[in-house]
Amino acid sequence: MSDRPNPVGPQPGDNRALLSVAVQFFVNGLVVASFVPRLPEIRDRIDVSTTTLGVLLAMGSAAGLLGSVTVGRFIERFGTRHVLIGGALALVSALALIGVATTPAVFLVGLMALSSMDVLVDSAMNTQGSWISGRREVPVMNRLHGLWSLGTVVGGLVASQAAASGVSLQTHLFVASGLLFAVVVFVGRGLLPVDEYRHEPTGESTATVSRVRLRMPLVLLGLASGCSIAMEMTSSDWAAFRLSDDFGAAAGVAGLAYVAFTAGMTGGRFGGDWAISRFGASRVFNVAITMTMVAVATASFVPNRWVVLVAFVFAGLGIATQFPKLYDDAAKFPGRPGAGLGALTGGSRLALLATPALVGALAGTSLSVGAATAIVTLPAALVFVMASRRIVST
Repeated sequence: MSDRPNPVGPQPGDNRALLSVAVQFFVNGLVVASFVPRLPEIRDRIDVSTTTLGVLLAMGSAAGLLGSVTVGRFIERFGTRHVLIGGALALVSALALIGVATTPAVFLVGLMALSSMDVLVDSAMNTQGSWISGRREVPVMNRLHGLWSLGTVVGGLVASQAAASGVSLQTHLFVASGLLFAVVVFVGRGLLPVDEYRHEPTGESTATVSRVRLRMPLVLLGLASGCSIAMEMTSSDWAAFRLSDDFGAAAGVAGLAYVAFTAGMTGGRFGGDWAISRFGASRVFNVAITMTMVAVATASFVPNRWVVLVAFVFAGLGIATQFPKLYDDAAKFPGRPGAGLGALTGGSRLALLATPALVGALAGTSLSVGAATAIVTLPAALVFVMASRRIVST
């Protein structure tokens, strides 16, 4: 999937474009984390129950599927630069709307806008990042995703501190939106102005054959991304429950499991590009998926909380490079621009909806949290390996 013409070596403007894309990765993580720590306050402000809030969050996430369906057409019609700028401006505006929401309907509109625009921006920035990365001696995709992870940490800390200091939700998100709006203006000025690959019209019969030939790789991309998200979500969202429910750990100790996983993932993403450059993508992939499976099995079944904590660090390290690799594969996908990224984000959004419900249902039975998470993550790891290898060979 990488046999198309590609500029060799760094191009004029690449360094400025890389800075812009890197800033946008950080901003996207920041936006997502700016309101999540304040969800209890949002729940009370819009006067709904926790159950209803969960339904609203699920409906908001479902809007991301619409973005996945349309992202290819938007990129083909307007190009990655315009999609990124327009989507990012809408994204920060949606954050401000969430800040003023006092009814479930307004909150849902803001959440749906944020989720759907996030897909467009995510696809466009990953596409430009992949093009720039492919021209550099040392790739940058893992570090770009590391900046997204760092953005979520910073956004979460700022949101938590704002709430603790008595800063109102409206003031916090309005100030954040204003600052991020200015950052998006800076980002837009440095992006690659012209997309590298454009779809070239072909005859009807050729186009039909091409669509059939490319359909399976798209399915594989969606499947692999869904499995990767299932592993990542299960290891992060349910890590604290593993210690609290299975070991009876106090909240302070249980929370360390989430910290351990995210620390491993952030470190793995910032070091992943160096490892790929030094040892090769294939070897890093094999080591990472092996590490993931061993670590997840250890975290799920070993009856020692400290061993579990260490295992979550290694699980984060192993999972760290998976999604950046998939984004790189999707960005290089032949045919209509954005088609690969649409399939990838579609698979990931479906997994975001299905995984919590599946793990929760399993954990609600006589199974331990460790066993419930293993039932989801270990098969997902196997399917991820098979789908990823098929993508490479296609």
